[in-house]
Amino acid sequence: MSTTAPRPPVEDEPTLRTGSLGTADIAFFVVSAAAPLTVMAGVAPIAISLGGIGAPVGYLLAGITLAVFAVGFTAMSRHVRSGGAFYAYITRGLGRPAGIAAALLAMLGYNGMEIGVYGLLGTATQDTAHALFGADIPWLPVSLAGLLLIWYAGYRSIDFGAKLLGVLLVAETGILVLLAGGVLIKGGGAEGLSLDGFTPGNVFVPGTAAVLAFAFAAFTGFESTVIYRREARNPDRTVPRATYFAVAFLGLFYAFVVWTVIQAFGDEAVVKAAGSDPAGLFFSAITTYVGGWAADLMHVLIVTSVLASLLAFHNAINRYGLGLAEEGVLPKVLGRVHGRHRSPYLAGAAQTVLGAVVVIAFAAAGADPYAQLLLWVNTPGMIGLLALQLIAAIAVPFYFRRIRHEEGVLRTVVAPVAATVLLSVALVLVATHIDVFTGASPFVNTILVGVAPAVFVLGLALAARLRRRRPEVYEGFASEPN
Repeated sequence: MSTTAPRPPVEDEPTLRTGSLGTADIAFFVVSAAAPLTVMAGVAPIAISLGGIGAPVGYLLAGITLAVFAVGFTAMSRHVRSGGAFYAYITRGLGRPAGIAAALLAMLGYNGMEIGVYGLLGTATQDTAHALFGADIPWLPVSLAGLLLIWYAGYRSIDFGAKLLGVLLVAETGILVLLAGGVLIKGGGAEGLSLDGFTPGNVFVPGTAAVLAFAFAAFTGFESTVIYRREARNPDRTVPRATYFAVAFLGLFYAFVVWTVIQAFGDEAVVKAAGSDPAGLFFSAITTYVGGWAADLMHVLIVTSVLASLLAFHNAINRYGLGLAEEGVLPKVLGRVHGRHRSPYLAGAAQTVLGAVVVIAFAAAGADPYAQLLLWVNTPGMIGLLALQLIAAIAVPFYFRRIRHEEGVLRTVVAPVAATVLLSVALVLVATHIDVFTGASPFVNTILVGVAPAVFVLGLALAARLRRRRPEVYEGFASEPN
């Protein structure tokens, strides 16, 4: 199977701005998508209540698993120059039908992860307004304003987005560092510093599987480094470095912050506090060890953390849409790049309209913005992206078997096979603990878990249709650029 036939060049049309992004810029996009402050303040308390003081280890294990995945993933990134990222990798290794199905799965994954978060933006802003001013505001206007703001930021140049995300990311991680510093400086927490949470007896408990499921979800979007290959400076070095940095930073930072919050309350008291008031755990800790002003600031920075995550996912979706329009799978008009900003502005506009339709539909149905818009839309997206990681890991050794290369067997066989096993376990953990994520009925959970495989099967059917009716699109799918 050949997928390397170059596309004919298109004259006098603007393209993405090449050479714009360095390692730090790409890392800002990836880490911002994970929304560290939101994950810590909003989700980590649930992990502590379920897994006890061993919860930090879950984040380390998830980080190690994804680092193993990154070994083969980044090795392949030096050989595949297509802007299609996941679907291009999977096409090279497993063939066009799997690649086209992966493209639809990627669109589901990234759209699901972004659109659902507009519900979180509405509720986070509501909580902040109430906490700071005692005001009760409706969530829908906030979410719609967020859609317009994210559209505009995505419409601007990629370096504008990188600078904005850099500022927001430093702010949200800074408040968590401030919390950790307060705990460590003021006597080491409630009972002094303890490493008991890292002992096997506290790690391997009945709630460990649920903690691991939450931990893997906390890394969602880290693999999007390769999406920015066309805009990166020296992508053969920049993309792998940004990938490893993102995984290492998230894994170590998550584990460290969760551990310090446990120290803030003490080993026994923290589980009770997390179970009784998970939403208030981090705010209580930072009020005690830093001050009430820091808790107020944390409320504001959670909103900016959500906005940063939305922008990061929006930019990733736009580039997938651009790639698929260039492939001929999506309408060609979505492949236009803005002449001045060099952004895929029409793909961004289409994504914004889709987001508005979904948000308004949930509001019209009277759905809860957090329990339904966020969780019901995010969950298929999270499963879709985790499944993409698994399929990409499977594709790596098949790809390297067919080409001449100088990569070692560790990168091309051992690491991808190990990642396949570990990611399979992760996907099973998430699917079997989906009720912890959604709080929905078994019927709803079955639908949410089934969306991703259904979309993949639909993608296989689309591939067969393209092969019959549009063979030129099928044969050129995921081809290398000139």
